[in-house]
Amino acid sequence: MSTQTFQATGLTCHHCVHAVTQEMSALDGVSDVQVDLVNGGASTVRFAAEREVSAAEITEALEEAGGYELVG
Repeated sequence: MSTQTFQATGLTCHHCVHAVTQEMSALDGVSDVQVDLVNGGASTVRFAAEREVSAAEITEALEEAGGYELVG
């Protein structure tokens, strides 16, 4: 199992954190999602995964969670 980290923009509250956590946790092989909220900035998302999760999968999960954007 490996840990992956990315940054996302658009998160402003704990509801946003919950939505991102829920959508990321729904991805196959993903567990232990943690979000460090930076209101109005780039929030850091870390998660454990049994496989490499693609940027496309992360982007889709962020969109489903509420239209948040992957940085980079």
